[in-house]
Amino acid sequence: MARDECGHPDLDPNKYDADEAVKIICLGDSAVGKSKLMERFLLDEYRPQQMSTFALTLYKHKATVGNKTVLVDFWDTAGQERFQSMHPSYYHKAHACIMVFDVQRKITYKNLSSWYKELREYRPEIPCCVVANKIDADMKATQRSFNFAKKYVLPFYFVSAADGTNVVKMFRETIKRAVEYKQNPTDFMDEVLQELEVTLLSHSKEPIFKYVSLLGLSSLNKNGVFKSRAITPCVCIMKL
Repeated sequence: MARDECGHPDLDPNKYDADEAVKIICLGDSAVGKSKLMERFLLDEYRPQQMSTFALTLYKHKATVGNKTVLVDFWDTAGQERFQSMHPSYYHKAHACIMVFDVQRKITYKNLSSWYKELREYRPEIPCCVVANKIDADMKATQRSFNFAKKYVLPFYFVSAADGTNVVKMFRETIKRAVEYKQNPTDFMDEVLQELEVTLLSHSKEPIFKYVSLLGLSSLNKNGVFKSRAITPCVCIMKL
């Protein structure tokens, strides 16, 4: 795949061919807490204020699985989920998926079916888990039965980005599953999407991905300049 205009390597899917690199994607409706869960895991601190986001936020993490160091990229939807669909490139070469819903909003649970259906169109075999977030706001939710995970035989976690309940456990186990899957992949969609990339690039001078910038969790000031904050995700826009 061609490098983007800024020559930044973070958006090059070929890096996931390396043994030590894995890609984990997050799915779910807006405001279910996907980004907050990643912040909690990566920083072990919680910021309740909401931030402006773009089409993709990339969080980088270094983990140890067995006796190996693994470079993990967590891909966050960062607003695209409002359209109830993701660009195929979001799924490309993903090794695991985290699907999140809000225990306080039934519609976010019902919509898991649509997200899971789309996931399996592009990644039929990668490991996936279901995460019930915000249990700190409704502890009775942990007594309810959520059958979606049972129906598809998926790992299920009750978590809270606010107080950290099960967050580290969920992420560590997902990383381990991603590494195990990469060692024994069974999806054929990578080859299909790779051929599609080649076809698209042969007919276009523009890259499929257009890199915007590396910045912290940010907001715009009155002059249109980003004010950087604590973490440093890679924010980019997918060219549709």
